[in-house]
Amino acid sequence: MTRAGSSTVTLLPTAIVGSLPKPSWLAEPETLWSPWKLQGDALIEGKQDALRIAVQEQGRRGIDIVSDGEQSRQHFVTTFIEHLTGVDFDQRETIRIRDRYDASVPTVVGAVSREKSVFVEDARFLRQQTDQPIKWALPGPMTMIDTLSDRHYRSREKLAWEFATILNQEARELEAAGVDIIQFDEPAFNVFFDEVQDWGVAALERAAEGLRAETVVHICYGYGIKANTDWKATLGSEWRQYEKTFPLLQRSSIDIVSLESHHSHVPLELIELIRGKKVMLGAIDVASDEIETPEEVADTLRNALQFVDADKLVPSTNCGMAPLSREVALGKLSALSAGAEILRTEIATART
Repeated sequence: MTRAGSSTVTLLPTAIVGSLPKPSWLAEPETLWSPWKLQGDALIEGKQDALRIAVQEQGRRGIDIVSDGEQSRQHFVTTFIEHLTGVDFDQRETIRIRDRYDASVPTVVGAVSREKSVFVEDARFLRQQTDQPIKWALPGPMTMIDTLSDRHYRSREKLAWEFATILNQEARELEAAGVDIIQFDEPAFNVFFDEVQDWGVAALERAAEGLRAETVVHICYGYGIKANTDWKATLGSEWRQYEKTFPLLQRSSIDIVSLESHHSHVPLELIELIRGKKVMLGAIDVASDEIETPEEVADTLRNALQFVDADKLVPSTNCGMAPLSREVALGKLSALSAGAEILRTEIATART
């Protein structure tokens, strides 16, 4: 992985997928959608302080591709949507999200549009904090529509295409702000397979259209919360959902595919279906408080090398870590980087 203008390439560059726990003075710990504890200018300052801490901790723990840890947003989807016109957050309905759990969500009441950038100022601030490559995550079009009640378009596909255009506007501005890698989060790709084939991948490519920055699609089995762990328990001894989407993504314009692996029941051979793409492999379990050993991480990565070349492997976390304690999350980051270093040493030794 390189920074623009840099010739340095790190083998097995480490990254986190999305969120890190927020400081307790900013939001309630280990809680999704936690309300802010600050207001006004103090909240702006608090978010920047938290982002700065997240960058420093990633540096201390040996993470190569730095992100914001989603310190300035309450949720990976709704924080983006709440900045758009056409969505009423006061008019709420309870819907089934990803065919898994019920949630009260805002309603699309008119044409959706983006009047100004959402995350660009935060991304500029992140860029100022580090010389490392930086990655920014955005919700994918299909996951956005699955987190809303639609009373205007009354078509999941039409709304997804509108969001894809909006996301592309935001992504282009993030790239101009110095973001090296733009990630689109699409957990809905693990559920709505017919839609993924019919228009989901095409809408994702529209969101990434024209970008020079590397692009990632992240498809996981969700945060380590009860609704997700209960769902996983119904999936049997093998989780083969990726088998439906990987062949489509292998033919797509997306550069990197991010998937869940460690402590999952995903057969590693499914990675062969995206041969030629970079693979951001989840080597850290976000549904457990147990901190992996570096050797466990190295084992996960080593096994994956049967199906992906080392120069295309990006060790990562399975998903975001907002529901974990800060102590556990930071310990897992250290394990991730230490495990990657074990494998780097092995590869270097084998090549000499």
